Amino acid sequence: MDSAPTSAFMDGCWTNIEKQFVVRSPSNQQAVIEVSDCGLPEAEQALQATTRAFSTWSRTTAYQRSDILRRWAERIQDQAENLAQRITWEMGKPIRQSRSEIHTAVTLARWYGEECKRITGESLPSQFPDKRLQIWKVPVGPVFAITPWNSPVSMVVRKIAPALAAGCTVILKPDEQTPTCALRLAELWAEAEGPAGTLQVLPSSDPAPLAERMMADPRIAKLSFTGSTSVGQKLYAQGSSTIKRLSLELGGHAPVLVFADADIDAAVAMTIQAKFRYAGQSCVAANRLYVEDAILPAFTARYLEAISHLKVGDPFAEDTDIGPLVSEAAVQKFKAQLQDALDRGARLLCGGDTQGLCCSPTLLADLDPQSRIFHEESFSPLMPIQEFRSEAEAVARANDTPYGLAAYLWTRDLGRAYRIAEALQCGIVGINDGAPATPQAPFGGSKLSGLGTEGGKWGLEEYLQLRYVSLRLPEEPSPSI
Repeated sequence: MDSAPTSAFMDGCWTNIEKQFVVRSPSNQQAVIEVSDCGLPEAEQALQATTRAFSTWSRTTAYQRSDILRRWAERIQDQAENLAQRITWEMGKPIRQSRSEIHTAVTLARWYGEECKRITGESLPSQFPDKRLQIWKVPVGPVFAITPWNSPVSMVVRKIAPALAAGCTVILKPDEQTPTCALRLAELWAEAEGPAGTLQVLPSSDPAPLAERMMADPRIAKLSFTGSTSVGQKLYAQGSSTIKRLSLELGGHAPVLVFADADIDAAVAMTIQAKFRYAGQSCVAANRLYVEDAILPAFTARYLEAISHLKVGDPFAEDTDIGPLVSEAAVQKFKAQLQDALDRGARLLCGGDTQGLCCSPTLLADLDPQSRIFHEESFSPLMPIQEFRSEAEAVARANDTPYGLAAYLWTRDLGRAYRIAEALQCGIVGINDGAPATPQAPFGGSKLSGLGTEGGKWGLEEYLQLRYVSLRLPEEPSPSI
């Protein structure tokens, strides 16, 4: 793995800051790197630079922006293995899954590089013969983006590629656990000839004051945030004073519904993937497994068999399926949710073990409905399995959550598939599909899972606003005699 920048990237330059903070790898607690620790002075410098850059970047043609995004995508592809290794080092994702993340990032950058050439307005018919009515789509302005640690490359690209494609400039605050992935992407943006100030990256170990400064400044027109619901609620409130545009992708609590007519082998395989990729550390990870009573014993047996083949351990090993959790705090949350369920009478069917930051895939049955695991996002390889007896019961259980990001269901009945998909209160539904997300489709939720959309043309439109232009033509000169 090549070295990555450790300084803040501001106004096209690497800026050394005396204050540093330490980043430790969950895959090797001995590995340490020090990164610039930005605060309010750096925030002000970045605000000035992003405002200057917006005045010119917003006036570039879509074809100019497309060319730069295409070159950026090519450089990300060229550095795919290096970036994958860096993801695994910074957050512990198994290397095969890290490579898959890079593929997603490249696809996103390429897609938005093309889609920006399809930003179109409209002409409206006028009831007045001397008026021409037009609708333009223009960039909203400078953007402040905050990204999480669990997908430190693809999540960054999913936010900043549409913003840059739309003609916005971006100040990015990456998660303090994974700053060098974002800094490496900024380096590649500069290599792709992205103009100074269009993308700036400010690592910070104490992001709250920096974020508060950005949210209070009227020069920032939009916030794009992915993270916890509690932090999202604070940012929502902070943005009210300047009426910022907001995209908030917050917590999830995805249910899985498996009906008796499902292909059990396919449902087991895809549900294993939906739950245990990234060790369950995904906002769209399966969190609650509901199986129709007629097939519960058979499904449970096959599920336990599939879990037994998952390998937990070194994330750099090619055959590892589940790596470490990102931090000791994440391990303690896993233990607390597990113990709460057991204290309430749950049966432990498998797992429950921890070694360092690694947690074994764990399946629980016979849970009390008040168990924490049914009301909190797990973000770990901990899964409860329960039965249901009817469609109505399945839907009621699935919707019994304040979150509404993703849900999954398995059935061969087309009518049931539509009925359930229409009844679920969420933004993403996978029908016989444990991995529905794709760059050209919308990604977002409802209720406490947030507002706004990422992905597809809808993600681009989040960074555009409508401008109505009414042009009154001058009077025609009287014809000369």
